[in-house]
Amino acid sequence: MIISNRAQNITPFIVMDVLDRAHAMEQAGIDVIHLEVGEPDFDTPAVVNKAICQALQDGHTHYTHSLGNRELRESICRHYHTTYGVNVDPDQVVVTSGTSPALFLVFAALLEQSDEVIISDPHYPCYSNVISFVGGTPVKIPVYEEDGFQYRPAAIREKISSRTKAIIINSPSNPTGNLLSASRMGEIARLSPLIISDEIYHGLVYEGKEHTILEYTGNAIVLNGFSKQYAMTGLRLGYLIAPKPFIRPIQKIQQNFFISANSAVQIAGITALEKTQSDVTNMRNTYNKRRKYMIDRLKSMGLGITVVPTGAFYVFANAQHISNDSYKLAFDILENAHVGVTPGIDFGENGEGYLRFTYANSIENIAEGLDRVERYLSKI
Repeated sequence: MIISNRAQNITPFIVMDVLDRAHAMEQAGIDVIHLEVGEPDFDTPAVVNKAICQALQDGHTHYTHSLGNRELRESICRHYHTTYGVNVDPDQVVVTSGTSPALFLVFAALLEQSDEVIISDPHYPCYSNVISFVGGTPVKIPVYEEDGFQYRPAAIREKISSRTKAIIINSPSNPTGNLLSASRMGEIARLSPLIISDEIYHGLVYEGKEHTILEYTGNAIVLNGFSKQYAMTGLRLGYLIAPKPFIRPIQKIQQNFFISANSAVQIAGITALEKTQSDVTNMRNTYNKRRKYMIDRLKSMGLGITVVPTGAFYVFANAQHISNDSYKLAFDILENAHVGVTPGIDFGENGEGYLRFTYANSIENIAEGLDRVERYLSKI
């Protein structure tokens, strides 16, 4: 059998390899604490579940418009106006089956062979994989712990070439949990290429304030969705906001590859945007307590955290004094301490020597997991 090079060459998502091994250990009767996977541990808000059930009873089981339910797109526009003070036309919004398909749609519509996209290093690993899969070239710019893993605009300017089509920003960031400052985001927005802003962790900010790229430029594409803020990962609902010239090309790709997002879940998305304020506040407050606890514990173990992360639900801790092989270290922690953590190398070469911990787990599990890690570190 002949398998395509692009299928064979795509790199694995290492955190899923960690999770797979953890599940195998659990099946063998070993108790594993999960601090590796970035998935909310909260149930989807009850009002959202009720809306899905009602939508099914009301017969919302058919295809929607390929751009998405009009009412949902209008609700997304209201959300961006209320939250950020920006005006978005519903005809600039495409609803997708999660933010990952939105990422594919954007790069499929944007890139020709060997076109370049600037990304940070470390970064969410699917960025580079999707760019490469559609024939583009990811251009990686190292970002550093002492800067809170923020881009240095001068470093971006040095990498812009005639092939550069876009710059990706992600604030709050996966894996670091850090925010781009308003001034830094404004500087990046003034650079000439299109800005692609992954805003999936908006709403999960504990100090400071997140900003949409649309506050600074219309020459931008926004990626967002319902998985993180509304604890709707398995329901697979996302969206993109793009300049109007992109919409028809993206729509045609959506029609061919995905048709439309789930119709009942789209109805529930309206409810999530408009009727879950108390649920989101409770989740955010709970995450914040866990964040503070985890940061204090990791620092007390001697792991490096120069700039405190203030968003998402991750802590990217420097473990270079322990090992410069984060893959081996993460699996050693899993096998010997029975705690799942993500190796920094999963997020790029500049993430080597770091470990990503998630606080998307109960405070009791986080405490037990960190106790185990602390005992492991004391032995080595």
